[in-house]
Amino acid sequence: MKWSALPVAVLMAGSVAMAQDQSSSGSQQPATAPAATPAATPAPAAKPKPTIAQRKENQQDRIAQGVKSGQLTAGETANLETKEAAINGETKADRAANGGKLTAAEKKQINGQQNQVSKQIYKDKHNANTANYGNSKVGKRQENQQDRIAQGIKSGQLTAGETAKLENQQKGINQQVAADRKANGGTLTASEKKKVNKEQNAASKNIYHKKHNAKTQPQAQPKP
Repeated sequence: MKWSALPVAVLMAGSVAMAQDQSSSGSQQPATAPAATPAATPAPAAKPKPTIAQRKENQQDRIAQGVKSGQLTAGETANLETKEAAINGETKADRAANGGKLTAAEKKQINGQQNQVSKQIYKDKHNANTANYGNSKVGKRQENQQDRIAQGIKSGQLTAGETAKLENQQKGINQQVAADRKANGGTLTASEKKKVNKEQNAASKNIYHKKHNAKTQPQAQPKP
């Protein structure tokens, strides 16, 4: 009886020890960490609205591109320049009346006017009227002058008043070119080309002078 009870006691003791080991091992296992919640993607920042100066520069660039591509005729270019000159003249007057600044209402009005010009540029560039002389010498000079005026606006070297005067000067040349071409079946005579080139030389000097005088546009971004 004594010796037969011994194996049973040993077996029971072993079972108790195994149960304690399993309980201890289970308590030492780390708890499963909850899945991390992905961070919310930040909303993209709103694109800032272009300034008055940036809109003027953009319009000049679009006109220059239209001259280069032949989408804008000399007459259409002159008409667009007239409208841009009027807006720049108004901007100059508004700034003079407000110590060099524009009120919120004035900015809104100018942007509305530029929206109308922007639509006109698009319409003129996509109508049936085209100029096959965009890459001619006269056409290239027109484009170059537009680019120089646009760069002067961007750098702040040209004020609104100076820009208006330069645009009026280009308008006059473009109107003359349009009239000459109309009278000659779409071409220019040698003497007409010489005259236009001389007028553009004078305009070129005027652009340079206005970009290098003491007058600057206070609210324009400086040239890097």
